[in-house]
Amino acid sequence: MKTFFKHGFWIFVLLFISSLSVFSSIQHSGGDEDQTSIRFPEIPLPSFPDKKFNVVDYGAIGGGKTMNTEAIAKAISACARAGGGQVVIPAGIWLTGPIQLKSNLNLHVEKGALVIFSPNRQDYPLIETWYEGRPEYRCMSPIFGENLENLAITGAGVFDGAGEAWRPVKKFKLTAMQWKELLASGGIVDQKGSTWWPSEAAMNGAGYLENLQKTNAPTRREDYEKVRDYLRPVLLQLSRCKKILLDGPTFQNSPAWNLHPLMSENITIRNITVRNPWYSQNGDGLDLESCRNVAVYNCKFDVGDDAICLKSGRDEAGRRRGMPTENVQIYDCVVYHGHGGFVIGSEMSGGVRNIEIRDCTFIGTDTGLRFKSTRGRGGVVENIYIKRISMKNIPAAAITFNMFYSGQAPIVEPGQAIGFDAEQAMPVSEKTPQFKNIFIGDVTARGAAQAVELQGLPEMPLHNIELRNVSISAQKGLIGVNADQVKLVQVEILPQTGPVLAFHNSTNITIERAGYPAKTGSFLALSGNKTAKINLIRTNLSDTRKEVKLAPEVNPNVLNWGN
Repeated sequence: MKTFFKHGFWIFVLLFISSLSVFSSIQHSGGDEDQTSIRFPEIPLPSFPDKKFNVVDYGAIGGGKTMNTEAIAKAISACARAGGGQVVIPAGIWLTGPIQLKSNLNLHVEKGALVIFSPNRQDYPLIETWYEGRPEYRCMSPIFGENLENLAITGAGVFDGAGEAWRPVKKFKLTAMQWKELLASGGIVDQKGSTWWPSEAAMNGAGYLENLQKTNAPTRREDYEKVRDYLRPVLLQLSRCKKILLDGPTFQNSPAWNLHPLMSENITIRNITVRNPWYSQNGDGLDLESCRNVAVYNCKFDVGDDAICLKSGRDEAGRRRGMPTENVQIYDCVVYHGHGGFVIGSEMSGGVRNIEIRDCTFIGTDTGLRFKSTRGRGGVVENIYIKRISMKNIPAAAITFNMFYSGQAPIVEPGQAIGFDAEQAMPVSEKTPQFKNIFIGDVTARGAAQAVELQGLPEMPLHNIELRNVSISAQKGLIGVNADQVKLVQVEILPQTGPVLAFHNSTNITIERAGYPAKTGSFLALSGNKTAKINLIRTNLSDTRKEVKLAPEVNPNVLNWGN
C-alpha cells in the first residue's frame, strides 16, 4: 500500500506538471511538431428566428438608379421589431446610403446582388468613432453597427463602397493613360501635381485639422463638417459588438479600410472576398482592433494596403483604452496584393497576444509577415504563433520586424530610402513598444528583396523570436539589429548577394543546422560592440575565417561552437 501511494504521488506530480503546459501561451520546445499550446475559447455563432424580410417588400427598387436607404432601413426595423431574422437583398443592383444594422439581424445578400453605396459624400453623417487608433469624427461607414449582439452578414452578393468618390490617388501609381482619365473625371490635383483629390475640401483637410488641433479648442462637430470630404469612412465598422458572423459576401472598393471590427468579441469571418484597387490609399483589407475571440478562415484578400492586420489603438489613446487584440486564429487564407500579408501594428498600443496564423498563402504582397511599431506606441505584442506559410514574389521583406516604423509603405517610393536606424537608446517607459515570444515555423518564400529583417529598439530589443524550418530565396539575406534570444533552427536563407546572416548589437543568438548556398561570400557577419553570445550548433563551415566576418569592435569570443 505504501508503494502504491509513493508511486501514485509521483504519477500525480507528473500529470500535474504536464497539464501546466496546456495553459502556457506558447511553447518553443525544440521539436519539429506544432509548437503552440494556445487554448482558444470556443466562439459561439449567432442564430436567428426563421423569418425573412425582403427589402423589395419595403419599397426597394433595383437597377442602380433609385436610392434605397429608407427601404432597407424599414426592412431592418421590421426585422428587429419581430425579434430578429433575415433581411434579404435579392439579385440585382441596389443603390443605397449607409446601412445601419441592428441586433439579431442576418443581412443576407443573395447571389447576383450588387449593393452600391452612394458616391454622394453628404449621404454619410459625421459620427464620433475611432480611426487609425484614435478617437475622432468620421463619416459613418456604409455598413455600420454599434453596441449590437447576434449579428451576421451572409450570402454570395457584393458590397461596393464607391471608394473612388473618396480616395486620393498618387500619380506614380498609375499609368499615363490612367492618370489622364482620372483628371478628366473631375477633382483637383495638388500643387506638386503628384496627387489627385476628389475635392478641394478633401485636399486641404489634413492641414485644416492640424491647425484646428493646435488651438486646443473643444471639439465641435460643425468644425469637422467643413472637411467631411477628407474624413473617409471604412466600408464596414462594427463597434462594441458581440457574436458576429461574416460569411460569403465580397466586400470591395472601400473609401478607406475595408472591414473594421472594433472593440468587439466572438467574431467569425469565413468564406469572404475582400478587394480594393492596389493603388488605394489606406485600402486595408481586414483590421481587427481591440477584438477578442476571433476566427478568420477560407478568405481571399487583394487590396491596396495591409491585408490582414491586428491593431489595438494608437499611442496614449490606445494605452488608455487598454484593450488588447487577443485569442485570434487565422488560417486557410490567400492574399494577393497588399502591403503585408499578415500584419501586426503599427497601432498596437493596447497590446496583441495569443495569436495563431497557419496554412496561408501570400502571392505578390509587398511584405509577407509584417510586424511594425515605433517609439511612443507602447504596448506589448506577445505569444504569436505562425506556421505553414507559403510566399511568392515578395518585393520587399518576406519577414520583417520594424520598430522604427514611420508610416511609410515598404515599397520604396520616390525619395524614400530603406535603412536601419542607428539612434542611441532612449529611456524605457510606457511609451516603449515590446515584441516578444514569437514563433515562426514551416515558411517557404520564393523571390523576395530581403529574406528577414529583425529590427528592434536599442532600449528594447526584440526578444525570444524563433524561426524553424524556414526556407527563403531572396536578393539579400537575414539582418538582425537590436535582437535578443533569437533562435534559428533549420533555417535556409538563399541570398543573391551579401552575407546569409548579419547581426548588429544582438545577443543570445542560436543558429542550428543552418542551410546556405556554397558560394555566398560569407555566411555570418557580426557588428556592434553589444553583440554577444552567438551560438552555432551543427552548422558546418568550410572556411571559418572567410565565412564568418567580425567587425573590429566585435570580440572573437562572442562565438560559441556546438556539436
